[in-house]
Amino acid sequence: MFEHLKMAGTLAGLMKNKDALREAGERIKSRLAEARASGSAGGGAVHATASGEMKIVSIRIEPALASGMTDPANHALAEQLIAEAVNNALERAKDMAQSIAIKEADALGLPGLGGLAGLIGN
Repeated sequence: MFEHLKMAGTLAGLMKNKDALREAGERIKSRLAEARASGSAGGGAVHATASGEMKIVSIRIEPALASGMTDPANHALAEQLIAEAVNNALERAKDMAQSIAIKEADALGLPGLGGLAGLIGN
């Protein structure tokens, strides 16, 4: 109960200092734009990189896999591996984004905001 009161007091203090909140928001946006998370599938046959903004910034397919994509079975496998690598990279990017937001909340005096995870998609 006291934790909730303490949190309410901290939030009230932050509302008085909107500049600090705005700056924190800008820092988070900047860090998310710069953050990169990589994922892979097929033992490294496909690599995907996502930004902290949950956007795919690159996909790399190993030449051995790419050369076999004319065969329909290999083509289907490549599509599956690309999807797996992208999902892996996005999951890692989401975890990274949560960590960035939680660190910023801690810096603002709002430690233990487990609810932030829900806001970011977990």
